Amino acid sequence: MFERLQHFLASLSGDDKPAFAADDPRVAVMALCIQVMEADGKVLDVEKQALRTSFREFYGGVDEAELDALVAAGSDAESEAIDFFRFTSELKRQLTEEQRIGLIGLLWEIVYADGDRSEMEDHAIWRIADLLGVSGRERIMKRQEVAGRIGAAAGQEPPKDG
Repeated sequence: MFERLQHFLASLSGDDKPAFAADDPRVAVMALCIQVMEADGKVLDVEKQALRTSFREFYGGVDEAELDALVAAGSDAESEAIDFFRFTSELKRQLTEEQRIGLIGLLWEIVYADGDRSEMEDHAIWRIADLLGVSGRERIMKRQEVAGRIGAAAGQEPPKDG
C-alpha cells in the first residue's frame, strides 16, 4: 500500500520515475556500484557504460527506463550515505552467498572498465566484500577472473598479482 501511495504522489508531481521500495536490494547494489565507480575520483563514460551493462546482466530483465530510475535512486541513496554499511547490512540479509560473491564480480567489472585499478577502488571493494561476508579468497578470485577476461578481450596478459 505504501508503494502505491509513493507512486501516486510521484505521479502528481510529474515525476514518472518508478518508486522503489525502501529495502529494494537493486537500489543498494546500484549505490555501491556508484561508490566504487567514484572511488578513484574520476568517473569516465566507459565506467558508466560498464555499470549499466553489468548491472543489467546481474539482474536481467531490467529495461532502459527502469535502469535510468535505478541509477537515479542509487545516486540519491549514495549521496546521502556516509559509509558502505547502510547498503551492505541490508544486502547481507537479502542476498545469498552466491549473489554476494556475484556482486563483488559486478564491482570489479566497473573497476576494470577503464583498464586500470586504483588503490582506492581496491580498498572500496575490500571493505564492501568484508561487510558482505565475502572472503578475501573469493574477492581475489573474482578480481582475477574479471581482470583476466577483460585483459584477454583487450589482448593483454592477465595480472599476476595476488
